Amino acid sequence: MTIFHSLNTSASALTAQRLRMDVIASNMANVDSTRDKFVNGEWQPYRRKSVSFQPREGQFSSMLNAAMGKTNKGSAGYGVKVSRINEDTETPFKLIFDPSHPDANEDGYVEMPNVDPLREMIDLMSATRSYEANVTVLNANKSMLMKALEIGR
Repeated sequence: MTIFHSLNTSASALTAQRLRMDVIASNMANVDSTRDKFVNGEWQPYRRKSVSFQPREGQFSSMLNAAMGKTNKGSAGYGVKVSRINEDTETPFKLIFDPSHPDANEDGYVEMPNVDPLREMIDLMSATRSYEANVTVLNANKSMLMKALEIGR
C-alpha cells in the first residue's frame, strides 16, 4: 500500500461518477429522440442507458477474505470501475398520439424514448452527491498527508 493509495481510490470513484453523470446527461438530451438506431428496416427510439459499477479486479474478495480470517493479507479496496453501460430493454417505449409526426405509425402513434426525466434527475442528484462525498474524502486525505509532512519538519 502506497502513500497515494487512498488518493487513487477516490480518483477512481470520481471518474466513475463523472461517467455516470455523462450518461444521465445523454439520457436527458435524448428524451425526445425518435430516431436512434436503424433495426430491421425501421428506426427505433433512443433507449435509456445506465452505468454498472464493480470493484477493481478481485480487490473486494481479498478484503472479504481478510475480514473473515481466511487470509493474513488484508488491504484496503482499490477503488471502483465501470463494468458496462446498459441499455434499458425492459421498459417499453412511450406511445404518444400525434398523427402529424413524421415517425407516427398507421394508427397515428409515435414511439417515444423510455426515458423518464424525473428518474434521471433523481439519478443525477445521487451521482452528484456521491461525487461531492468523494471530493470530501479526497480533500481529507490530502489534508492528512500534508499534516504528516509537517510532522517530519
